[in-house]
Amino acid sequence: MSARLARYAGLAGAVLLTVAGYLGGALPDAPLGVTPASIWRTPDGPATLICWLAGTTLLVGAWWSLRGGAPSTWWAYVTAGLWALPLLLAPPLGSRDVYSYACQGWTYAHGVDPYAVGVAAAGCPWLDTVAPIWRDTPAPYGPVFVLLAALAVTLGGGITGTVVLLRVIAVAGLLLAAICLPGLARAAGVPTRRAAWLALAAPLVGVHLIAGAHNDAVMLGLLLGGMLVVVRRPGRPAALLLAGALLGLAVTVKASAVVVVPFAALAAVRGRHTVRALLRDGGWLGGGLLGAVLVTSAVSGLGFGWVGGLTHSGDSEQWTSPPTAVGFVVDYAGALVGRDPQAVPVVRAVALLLLAGALVVLWWRAWQTLRGLNEVAAPEAGCPRVARSRVALHGAALALVATVVLSPVFHPWYATWPLALLALTATRTTWFVLPTAAAAFLALPDGTNLARVTKAPGALAMTVLLLTVLIRAARRR
Repeated sequence: MSARLARYAGLAGAVLLTVAGYLGGALPDAPLGVTPASIWRTPDGPATLICWLAGTTLLVGAWWSLRGGAPSTWWAYVTAGLWALPLLLAPPLGSRDVYSYACQGWTYAHGVDPYAVGVAAAGCPWLDTVAPIWRDTPAPYGPVFVLLAALAVTLGGGITGTVVLLRVIAVAGLLLAAICLPGLARAAGVPTRRAAWLALAAPLVGVHLIAGAHNDAVMLGLLLGGMLVVVRRPGRPAALLLAGALLGLAVTVKASAVVVVPFAALAAVRGRHTVRALLRDGGWLGGGLLGAVLVTSAVSGLGFGWVGGLTHSGDSEQWTSPPTAVGFVVDYAGALVGRDPQAVPVVRAVALLLLAGALVVLWWRAWQTLRGLNEVAAPEAGCPRVARSRVALHGAALALVATVVLSPVFHPWYATWPLALLALTATRTTWFVLPTAAAAFLALPDGTNLARVTKAPGALAMTVLLLTVLIRAARRR
């Protein structure tokens, strides 16, 4: 597909998705708990599903066709912005989480601790817009995002104004990420035209981060901002304090950003990578992060109650999470012999232990690689400087991949976490672009997740895929 054709095919796809949103998207008064079959039986159901499938196919196909890189960086930015325009005018798409954000902001704005009670108990007037599964659970987000949501409620007034402002906040996060991408691409020695295209034009970004107004956009903007300061100003205390503060703010939006911090500490070292240098420069970075977390927790008056809210993020069980899928399959096998293993919680716990081990291994490998670079050339040389930045950024990207794969829950927009850093560092793109493209088809415009209605076949398929990947990896070794 030519670049010009890809640009306008993607634009047509974005327009079709917007039309699907108005026909059957996550509007405030849309019915909850529907299925694809029930959507089809509604008056606008066939048109909704056809527009959604056609729009997603066009958007994914256009993005995929240029996965090797757009014609230029400017072309990539213009095209991503062009695709975003219809989605900026669409109702919430692919999820109803934005209404949860609104009610959590309303809860805090009215003097109730959102980490102590769910939005139902708090008396949110927009409760009917929130998905039932999240009405009784405390907020799982950090104090920075709760403050932003409360600000949107205060300024927005009603539910429509609040949703609009939450989308503005999400777009601001994406704009920060877009500003940081060229500098990070140069630091990692990769073409900016490829990094910008993969990270900004991805269908998941337009549908879920812009139209869906997910707070992942804010987290990514702050995370990339912190990493850019680190790779540009390693070893400089003031810069590292700033970088640590940005990373701390990212963590207090979504805690998953914390897995990047150890790799940022590696990038913070100026000169030779010794334990002393790591403690010195990583200490400045850690000081900025700790300061941001303490200040925001104190200013919000919520303390560290948000940490407890993280335990409810796994309340949803879907086969799109590999550990959950394996647990489902074990339960199915047990049912065949008259047993009820209740394997999902066990497999999830084992996966979290594996995640902790994987993060340690990834960090150690990056540390050893960086120490090896010290023996190749002087640390001040240009090539090693680029190589060192790339090692740290790629380690951070793989840490986010491991977090997404081994976490108890996976939603399509989670794939955007590692996407930006992989776009900056990966030499091959298909292995992460393909699953990202597939994830774009998992949700319907009203927020219905297709994983809910494909539980058994999806769990089996995910388990087979996981075993295949593990066997191939073992054979390569």
